[in-house]
Amino acid sequence: MQLGTTYVDVVSDGTYHVDGGAVFGLVPKVEWDMYLKPDRKNRVRLGLNCLLIRMPNMNILVGTGAGTKRADKLKDTYGLNGNKLQKGLKKLGITSRDIDVVILPNLQFDTAGGATKLDRSGNVVPTFQKAQHLVQRAAWDEANNVTERNRKLYNADDFVPLEEQGLLTLLDEDHQIAPGVRTQVTGGYTAGHQIVLVEVGSERIAFMSNLVPTPFHTALSTITAFDKDPSAVLEQKRRIVGMAVSEGWLMIFGHANEQVGAYIEERNGKSQLLPVAI
Repeated sequence: MQLGTTYVDVVSDGTYHVDGGAVFGLVPKVEWDMYLKPDRKNRVRLGLNCLLIRMPNMNILVGTGAGTKRADKLKDTYGLNGNKLQKGLKKLGITSRDIDVVILPNLQFDTAGGATKLDRSGNVVPTFQKAQHLVQRAAWDEANNVTERNRKLYNADDFVPLEEQGLLTLLDEDHQIAPGVRTQVTGGYTAGHQIVLVEVGSERIAFMSNLVPTPFHTALSTITAFDKDPSAVLEQKRRIVGMAVSEGWLMIFGHANEQVGAYIEERNGKSQLLPVAI
């Protein structure tokens, strides 16, 4: 999408499979499998979506996908079909060295795994060597103090090398990245989870990351089993989805596989999705 001198593109790192019951939480399978058909292991296919914002003086990448360091392991566990991000960026004329800022909504493997890679000697190094990586301090603290419940979702080599190389900036609140581009802390999914809002002229785009991971999660009652604080997610979804309806925001879903973006309208008291091809 071209917004004046700003270009906004969804760039995929591929797809992976996640247990359908975990993705839809308390929603019964008899309801959710009308939307996403599970495989024989009861897993549904999700996307690994990132957002590239190209401005005259800055290139911003939101999310990095799962990356390549554990491709074989993730293929066995999650049916990962990944390693697409660099190819997607190349199609847009962008290399990893052209990225100035990386915004990480959270530090779990499917969002931050691509922030580092293995060099030819097998050492873990930052993928985007010139970029500052923006992370909420609360998200950083959680990732560095895992519990029995979330330890399989975090890998220290996804984010610790960023600090070691001086490429990490910790935030403590909402942050203005550039004119018309800002982060907003929602929490809920993880401590310090953040979404990204882009406003250029009359156009408004919200990258929802894991707050609303797919179009099916725009329903307030649909909250994943992965969410750390479901009550906070419900409160934030009610606010953000309400904003999208009243102000005409285009929502980009962090883990949608096919319907990546949509507007939401209310008709006769019911919400209706208006898909947008991106």
